[in-house]
Amino acid sequence: MTFMFYATAAFAVAFLLLLAFVRADAAKVAGAINVAGPVVVGLGGLAMLLLGRAGLAGIALSAAVAWYMSGRSRRASQPSRGKRSTVRTAALEMELDHDTGGLEGIVLAGQYEGKVLGTLGKDDLVALHAELSGDGESLQLLEAYLDSRFPGWREGADTDGGRRERAAPSAGAMTKQEAYQILGLEAGASTADIRKAHRRLMKSLHPDLGGSDFLAARINEAKDVLLNSH
Repeated sequence: MTFMFYATAAFAVAFLLLLAFVRADAAKVAGAINVAGPVVVGLGGLAMLLLGRAGLAGIALSAAVAWYMSGRSRRASQPSRGKRSTVRTAALEMELDHDTGGLEGIVLAGQYEGKVLGTLGKDDLVALHAELSGDGESLQLLEAYLDSRFPGWREGADTDGGRRERAAPSAGAMTKQEAYQILGLEAGASTADIRKAHRRLMKSLHPDLGGSDFLAARINEAKDVLLNSH
């Protein structure tokens, strides 16, 4: 009777676990297996060692370590989901999505104040470009956005004023808080995290790869500010 009770309970638990597994998100299940798997195998190896099965224990522990390192390497090579970099000037605040490389921003001053760039058409953005001709940093940030959204926007557009004003004074020395925002990092990030974020962003924004000179310069400056403070 007792055996039947435990057998039925075990079957019920196994059925519920199977049902949860089937209904669960595949990516989450795979992630859970990659985290829990090495732990279970490692505990099995320790149990074998306590039972005097040194050979089997060595195999299990080696497998656990290899599984863990493989998962760690795979996670490190994947982009961090939801990471965003923020670059702010006097007239614009721009965000870069680390996963897609997409740019989006909001206008902070002028006739388009409060407008999201994605809601403005090409003509409005060109008009905004002319309005910002006296703000070198905002102008370059807007040009990076226009280049990504309307690659041929410069044809027929008056950009001479913008080129004359490129030497406009900057907003001043970059603060550590700004540097963290530009690299999409939390305050107190390690040196390794800073270098990793810098490399990841430069892969998509380096001028030699068709990226933005201005954004690349800001990313380099952010890295230097944070590394110099470590």
